[in-house]
Amino acid sequence: MQVAVVTFDGFNELDSFIANGLINRARKQGVTAYITTPTPVVTSMNGVEVTGQRPLDFITEADVVLLGSGIKTRDVVADDTLLARLPLDPARQLIGSQCSGALVLAHLGLLTGRPACTDTISRPWVEECGITVLDAPFHAEGAIATAGGCLASVYLAAWTLLHTAGEATAWDVIEYAAPVGEKQKVVQRVMSTVRTTEPALR
Repeated sequence: MQVAVVTFDGFNELDSFIANGLINRARKQGVTAYITTPTPVVTSMNGVEVTGQRPLDFITEADVVLLGSGIKTRDVVADDTLLARLPLDPARQLIGSQCSGALVLAHLGLLTGRPACTDTISRPWVEECGITVLDAPFHAEGAIATAGGCLASVYLAAWTLLHTAGEATAWDVIEYAAPVGEKQKVVQRVMSTVRTTEPALR
């Protein structure tokens, strides 16, 4: 199973790196995540330059596509050429967004008729698209999930692992990463959140 962590210029490091790092702990179970970028090098909102592991065209072969957020997401959705390079297909892919990534899903028509989660800054932009924004960190219906708040990326990663590598692997990965002394509490909260959503259409 291949996961494209779509990372645009101006990206939020927490969104891309947390999801990428957690998912790649399931490599032995056959799940691998790749930082996927529209240009060879992208620069984060804090000036960190990253070389993409896969070009944007990779999303056509990925089993899972996660859209990260950043300070230039409104530039992304205003670029019709760039949006045309995102032929996401919920009939055969799991699709998730982090924070302002929901704005991209909205402009692609993938959130029509369903609520979504996003961060507080992006909320009014997503609502302008006619999407109901939930006061929650994570929501999934079928093959599409949205997360709001940088640290909610752990939910997006856990949801991805749950529906690719299985519940036991998702549990182990989150437990390993959770703070010492809080592991049981954290993993139970994360897994109960992603399990209570509608099952992915896989």
